[in-house]
Amino acid sequence: MATITKRGEYSWRVQVRRKGQPPMFKTFNYKSDAEKWARQMEAELDRGLYLPRREAEKTTFEELAERFKAEFAPHHYRGNGWKYKLQHLIAAFGKYSLAAITSALVASYRDERLQQPDPRFRSDPKAAPRVSPATVKTEIDLLSKVLDVGSKEFGITLPNGNPVKGVRKPQGGQGRERRLHGDEEQRLLAECDTSGNPWLGAAVRLAIETAMRQGELLALNWKHVDFKRRIALLPMTKNGEARTIPLSPAALAVLQGLPTALTGEVLPLSRMTLYKAFERACQRAEISELTFHDLRHEALSRLAERGDFSVLELAAVSGHKSLQVLKRYTHLQAEKLAAKLAIG
Repeated sequence: MATITKRGEYSWRVQVRRKGQPPMFKTFNYKSDAEKWARQMEAELDRGLYLPRREAEKTTFEELAERFKAEFAPHHYRGNGWKYKLQHLIAAFGKYSLAAITSALVASYRDERLQQPDPRFRSDPKAAPRVSPATVKTEIDLLSKVLDVGSKEFGITLPNGNPVKGVRKPQGGQGRERRLHGDEEQRLLAECDTSGNPWLGAAVRLAIETAMRQGELLALNWKHVDFKRRIALLPMTKNGEARTIPLSPAALAVLQGLPTALTGEVLPLSRMTLYKAFERACQRAEISELTFHDLRHEALSRLAERGDFSVLELAAVSGHKSLQVLKRYTHLQAEKLAAKLAIG
């Protein structure tokens, strides 16, 4: 039963009590709003649809994100990529209570984000391409993950469920096809070797030889490199699973030529330091529209072009959980096999 009490000159406090349920309280400026809320709560209780809202109403997304970073992410994420995505989400949703984040609000974020310029093209923001659908999709996926963790791990009931579930996500589109052409590799490595950053050349060579993601390279530790077995272990990857990386003779040579850092990291660099050093090296080498992640595509393309790696073997190297992603490389294998058939 609902009880409405006047509190002061402009305040009305509602209390709804029902046997077997915790009491519900809320304060309104107008009596009509208090009565409407009371009727809604009683109707939900009568129909067995009531879900506690108090925790979701008093917890902001920023507060949940901080708990996510401190309590959940360290055990399930490596690298820093997710942190930058989470910062975008905090900027957009941080001040909202969890109960106030609706599907319409998430859809609005999606549409606005797709119209923003890609921050990597800072020299001419007006001519820069828009933020890619794939990037926006991963941010929305992370938003959904944070809300799910809040609900399932931290016990915060979302009155209307996870609002991301009802939002259409951007299509990822075709993956980038940027390859190193002509003498670009030689020019790039020459600039990396003369860079003021002594780790840049090794980072680029290892990316091309191992197909490791940037975050995986930066997380690689000497204790996980086995020269005798010619492998490197990644205890935690982007996909949340461990992966063993086979090391080519060229990759082994790069690793053997590196000093052992006191921190234990093979490449004692931050993500932003590597990003800026790579960007400057590309500028000096007069190479445009090449990102560090393109080196991973280059590495996988070279393996596919060999023709002696199956798609499953490519997946073991790349760490892709879905073979669908690797279909873009199968045409390279088909071309190689066609050339072999032509010889016969």
